[in-house]
Amino acid sequence: MTVFNTTNQMEKLNFHGIEIDINEITLSLKHQMDLREICCQVLYDKIVEQAASARSIVVTSEEINLQAEEIRRVKRLEKASDTMAWLKEEMISTDEWETAIRKDLLAQKLAQELFTDEAELYFNQNRLNFDRFTLYQLVVPYEKLAQELLYRIEEEEISFYQAVHLYDIDEQRRNVCGYEGEAHRQDYPADIAAAIFKTPIPVEELIGPIRSEAGYHLFQIESYQPAELTDEIRQDIIDRLFQQWLRNELNYMIHNNGT
Repeated sequence: MTVFNTTNQMEKLNFHGIEIDINEITLSLKHQMDLREICCQVLYDKIVEQAASARSIVVTSEEINLQAEEIRRVKRLEKASDTMAWLKEEMISTDEWETAIRKDLLAQKLAQELFTDEAELYFNQNRLNFDRFTLYQLVVPYEKLAQELLYRIEEEEISFYQAVHLYDIDEQRRNVCGYEGEAHRQDYPADIAAAIFKTPIPVEELIGPIRSEAGYHLFQIESYQPAELTDEIRQDIIDRLFQQWLRNELNYMIHNNGT
């Protein structure tokens, strides 16, 4: 990113030879309702820096280099010239890229320091939320139609997937025959989750109709996998706790500044 001062001291950005005032970029972010998010991120970075420094957490040059190599591998930047071309396209210098990598790694290290020990406790207290289900969903606008389809599916006059393809109110769901993929209890409103994920888990049974603002729902659970604290779930918990911690720290900062 090339920023420089003109004779009137106004900062400008050079975008492929076209000058754009920094104020115009700020205004565009406001119009797109993105400026608040950017400001929050700037303050999150400050919070991370301060908290990491207080805990003597540092990121080494070797760690930055290893992460840069991983990014190059993922993006298939095989030669140094490929990397430089990519950085130029992204309007960022090598130093700025290394700074960005350092910030990401510092946040990761801080998250691990703060919440690794809490992840297992959180998992045990919220175990049901980490159960995994593969399910299908059908939504129609009328209760009578939902009851009729339930009867026809039970009598094997039509399959669940055919019913979704023909009658669901959502085009995308019709195209995938109701496939919702892997789901968790927390992905659904509490009343619907309670009706779907009851014990014992009704695998392959029809569930519903269940009424919501969207219409009348029928569900079918294809498979159920009880929660296990895998490395992936542990990291997901650490990330959640860390993001909540950042929001709390930002709220505290704003409150103390009287805004």
